[in-house]
Amino acid sequence: MDNAAPNSSSSAAATAAAVAAAAASGNGVQGGDRPEDPSKQNLAQVTASIQRTLGLLHQLNLNVSSFSSASQLPLLQRLNALVAELDTMQKLAEGCNIQVPMEVVNLIDDGKNPDEFTRDVLNSCIAKNQITKGKTDAFKSLRKHLLEELEEAFPEDIEAYRQIRATSAAESKRLAQSQNVLPNGDSNVKAEY
Repeated sequence: MDNAAPNSSSSAAATAAAVAAAAASGNGVQGGDRPEDPSKQNLAQVTASIQRTLGLLHQLNLNVSSFSSASQLPLLQRLNALVAELDTMQKLAEGCNIQVPMEVVNLIDDGKNPDEFTRDVLNSCIAKNQITKGKTDAFKSLRKHLLEELEEAFPEDIEAYRQIRATSAAESKRLAQSQNVLPNGDSNVKAEY
């Protein structure tokens, strides 16, 4: 036999294991926990079915790699068991709402680690966050520079503006203390001068 069959079954096993791991971690089901929610129970059943399927695939891999005419009956029995388990998994999976990004499935099909997807997403978020922070810092710098320039040209108006801002900040702080929490979740207000 050629080596394609063991690689494809191990690729299928890796795909099934990754989907099971993503399903379990994505919906908060952990190995020792007993889920109370019916959807979590269904997810646990799907995960168990995936584990049984992985076991059957491993057994099939062993049977195929050491195939002889005497092992034909056990091979057929394991194939039938695999088909039955896949049918059971399909029926159980209809009750689960798990969304696995196609990028993860494609990475697994390419033989790569699905954690790469998570790392790439996090790196992308960090890069976007740094860009946004840079823009925010640039606007703060522009505001400060404009206030300095305006203070030179219109010192009385800028003083009145700062007093209005201080009064507004004090009123916001008083309101926050009376309500205990602002709508955005902040409990204190910084006065900007």
